Amino acid sequence: MALILNIETSTEVCSVSLAENGKTLYLKESTEGLNHSRLLTVFIEDLFRENNFDIHKIDAVAVSKGPGSYTGLRIGVSVAKGLCYGLGKPLIGIGSIEAMGHYVAENVGEFYAEGEGEELLFCPMIDARRMEVYTALFEIGGKAVNEVTAEIIDENSFANHLQTKKIMFFGNGADKCREKITHPNALFNGPDKTTARFMQNLAEMKYNKKEFEDVAYFEPFYLKDFVATIPKNKVLK
Repeated sequence: MALILNIETSTEVCSVSLAENGKTLYLKESTEGLNHSRLLTVFIEDLFRENNFDIHKIDAVAVSKGPGSYTGLRIGVSVAKGLCYGLGKPLIGIGSIEAMGHYVAENVGEFYAEGEGEELLFCPMIDARRMEVYTALFEIGGKAVNEVTAEIIDENSFANHLQTKKIMFFGNGADKCREKITHPNALFNGPDKTTARFMQNLAEMKYNKKEFEDVAYFEPFYLKDFVATIPKNKVLK
């Protein structure tokens, strides 16, 4: 049993939770956009201050390692590493896609009442601009069917799996895929936002197995290289 601080900043959501034995004690988050540099440390401080809890009593810090927003991941990982250095606590890295997929696959009844007994697959999607998403497939119980990839969605996406099974699509990249993925077995249920709450069970499992990251060398899992662009109206002639 462990007391773990969970940090999720891989998307537009800035989310922090304190969990014991994988269960939420306190949660603080904002879904208003990429304000992580301003909100994250304030949320962590408020979480412990408002609940009169000593941060030194935590056993570990878990952070969403990606893929997702380049800037969001950098901020979350930097803060998590700083806390681990300062407190002398181990660092746990949790994949953002794995956290969503594992949680929904283990709690399908929370999102799809007819799911019990069905042979469903679960497909979390994080927006990667245009028609591209970061995604993977999971079975009931949370077992991964394939590795996390960056996929450009079109009319043939997931066609082989949809022929034989229903797939539940969710996450902040799923809504834009509705017009492309129109098979009758395609379900658009489940959460549309990431949250630190989805990380908690995986973080507890990794803590018990002592699957810790090297705080000095740990880096986010970007999946794709960051490409900086210059807005056209900012180009000097």
